[in-house]
Amino acid sequence: MDSIVCRELLQLKTTPMYVFDMEVLEKRIAFLREHLPPEVDLCYAVKANTFLIKEISSMVERLEICSPGELEICQRLAAPPEKFVISGVHKDAAQMTKLMEETQVGMFTVESMAQFRMLHQAASNCKKRIPLLLRLTSGNQFGIDEAVLEEIVADYRESPWVDIRGVQYYSGTQKTSVKKLRRELTSIDDFLDTLAEKYGYYAAELEFGPGFPVTYFEGEDFDEEAFLQELKELIAGMRFSGKVTLELGRSIAASCGSYLTKVVDAKKNHEQNYAIVDGGMHQLSYFGQFMAMKRPHIRHLSSGEQKDAVDWNICGSLCTVNDILVKQLPLTDLQIGDVLVFENTGAYSMTEGISLFLSRDLPEIVLRKQDGSFTTVRRHTMTDTLNTPDYEKR
Repeated sequence: MDSIVCRELLQLKTTPMYVFDMEVLEKRIAFLREHLPPEVDLCYAVKANTFLIKEISSMVERLEICSPGELEICQRLAAPPEKFVISGVHKDAAQMTKLMEETQVGMFTVESMAQFRMLHQAASNCKKRIPLLLRLTSGNQFGIDEAVLEEIVADYRESPWVDIRGVQYYSGTQKTSVKKLRRELTSIDDFLDTLAEKYGYYAAELEFGPGFPVTYFEGEDFDEEAFLQELKELIAGMRFSGKVTLELGRSIAASCGSYLTKVVDAKKNHEQNYAIVDGGMHQLSYFGQFMAMKRPHIRHLSSGEQKDAVDWNICGSLCTVNDILVKQLPLTDLQIGDVLVFENTGAYSMTEGISLFLSRDLPEIVLRKQDGSFTTVRRHTMTDTLNTPDYEKR
């Protein structure tokens, strides 16, 4: 979103504020589809940004849902349930049963043997056959190991209540190594061959979380087109012949977001320039950023004259020394009232920060539609009531 559009928006809205540009989002998904095999589907991890669900539902094949709250949001927005992938390490039996009774969702994932048995029993009680993806662990608390996955396939592949569609695998985020992706896909390929040889089970689907990286900071050098071309060749070279779905969140949503925050004070302490903004670290969270050790991509909407650049430490409004957004940022003629635009904030920032700290208001969230119009999807929201004890009257 360019500076002209930002200035236009600031005539209508106040900071701090997130803006998500739907044209940028649409182009980002088109870019990914252009550089991936045409038969590969996209699954959007809604935890990356729940404020895009309604718009993105028609752009992707699946929506990854990891909590009861995310499920409620998707249902409230009338997202198509056939696109839901009900994931997450903790699934409530009552909620899963209710969901099975009321609708036919696209997929359930399995994170443990206990979770599988719960889903199987719920499906049996509802007299509904449900589709499953068995999540293969990458060596952490998520998913199940090969032995447990084999046990489920061996004992339940003919069950009338579960359709074991295939395997889900996700190993991390911000992965720039094609070698690691090659190792993972080769290992998955070998394991799927084992299932076929030992049990006569041929997986129909593989949902894979490749953890595509986002270049958040200045100086990061990443050739995304070359990276995607290599991944495309890796997928094409797999022996597995079923449907491949890539589960993405950060890679889809990050580039469409901007965070606008206004300078409310400026001063010099011990020869260091400090600018205080009306936002802060409770609203702005970059993956891999700590105490402003890296510099994100920022634009300065200046109201003053163009002069020689001066270094500024940009700090938020929280009463903690940790609230530093950028150190030694060169800016020309910084003035109180100027606005800084932090780019690539379309994923996680609006929900991942310590947003209730100091009971400051939640920022407004605005969508910029493809026709250039603006729609507010959340107004500035007071948080003091959430942090006030509610003593029950007796």
